[in-house]
Amino acid sequence: MSGHLPLNVLWLQSGGCGGCSMSLLCADTPDFQGHLRDAGIHLLWHPSLSLGSGDEVLALLQSVLDGQTRLDALCVEGSLLRGPNGTGRFHMLAGTGLPMIHWVRELAARARHVVAIGSCAAWGGITAGGDNPTDACGLQYDDDQPGGLLGADFRAAGGLPVINVAGCPTHPGWVVDTLMTLAAGELAPADLDPLGRPRFYADQLVHHGCTRNEYYEFKASAEKPSDLGCMMEHMGCKGTQVHADCNTRLWNGEGSCTRGGYACIACTEPGFQEPGHPFHETPKLAGIPIGLPTDMPKAWFVALASLSKSATPRRVKENATADHLVVKPAIRKTRLK
Repeated sequence: MSGHLPLNVLWLQSGGCGGCSMSLLCADTPDFQGHLRDAGIHLLWHPSLSLGSGDEVLALLQSVLDGQTRLDALCVEGSLLRGPNGTGRFHMLAGTGLPMIHWVRELAARARHVVAIGSCAAWGGITAGGDNPTDACGLQYDDDQPGGLLGADFRAAGGLPVINVAGCPTHPGWVVDTLMTLAAGELAPADLDPLGRPRFYADQLVHHGCTRNEYYEFKASAEKPSDLGCMMEHMGCKGTQVHADCNTRLWNGEGSCTRGGYACIACTEPGFQEPGHPFHETPKLAGIPIGLPTDMPKAWFVALASLSKSATPRRVKENATADHLVVKPAIRKTRLK
């Protein structure tokens, strides 16, 4: 693709809540459309952000299929509803008489890149929870199994598999940065992790930058939702295992789940919607949390936790189970003699 051509983006919404589009509007800019334009991104159509509807949209879709309109990035938000019985008729694209999964397959075959916006489009997400009566799946994954609607071997015309910008909802910065990287022609296979997520955010852990890290280091744990302590031991937090940069790339410039007092529920990971336990509780075996940091042997963690707890300062221990700083940091002279 020539460098001077804008990245033509078509955005479709399938089986989901629209939350990723709502999140996108929180992109860090006072001029969203101008931000995209300046980044070399041209939004052909979005169901909520574009004026076109009805026959105008159908004409655009046909123009893409006919090869008259270049489609650089097909963005799909929401899971793909294959039911009932593989017909896709649970979700018809209005005015076409055809299911959404038909249009996604046809357009994906024309697109230079295919981008799953959010965990529903990536893995099936919330829509695929429970008994999954709609037979919902992701574009290239069915939960954590390769396949999905397009198949494990699918590659877009640009050579990449589906780019999974996972999250529930996904961070606006992850979406815009992914599209900007595609517009610059800079996204290569090595820039995606083994699950197809862009590494610029997926090679981080939610744990990185968490404001509760001092409590984590001393294993000073929160016991109820309003407590300041680490939420891993009792409150179900999976931040030490989950791939995302939520605590360094803050939401709306200032917040994250853990900063707001909510445990990380692993929303960027396949299967997060069915953890096998209540979201706000940490499953344990013999009193030890089952979900431990991903790259640390369990025996080491248990030994370190025991040592850390024995060395916990009173300030950290008392503040961990309070909703405000009960014991303030001591004042010490810091200059060398």
